Amino acid sequence: MSDSSPKRILVAEDEDVVRTIIGHVLKQNGYEAIMSRDGEEALALIKSRRPDAVILDAMMPGLDGYEVLQTLRNDPNTADIPVMMLSARNLERDVITGFDFGANDYLVKPFRPEELLTRLKRLLGAARQWERDAHS
Repeated sequence: MSDSSPKRILVAEDEDVVRTIIGHVLKQNGYEAIMSRDGEEALALIKSRRPDAVILDAMMPGLDGYEVLQTLRNDPNTADIPVMMLSARNLERDVITGFDFGANDYLVKPFRPEELLTRLKRLLGAARQWERDAHS
């Protein structure tokens, strides 16, 4: 990665094993991983730590991923944060719902760590391009 500081990625995932795997993969690849177990905690961490991107489980207790995503998109301070939805729900309507709520990407569980990293790099690259375009 070209920046001197690692990109900060918030992972909101209620399954301990999945959260641990994602955190390990991110840290092994030079990212700073911020972990959250539910939607309420995710929103608080997003507001206090301002991640460069969010990996958001669709189905969590309390606030689900769609509610978190909707909250982010409705807040001008967080509307531009790239979000990848992560879900075991793989029907076409589920994927479309994720995009309709404002997700930038949608990855179905089970996933391959390499695919998650590739999609994350694309997500971060697209966010940087959008930022450059907005300032030119």
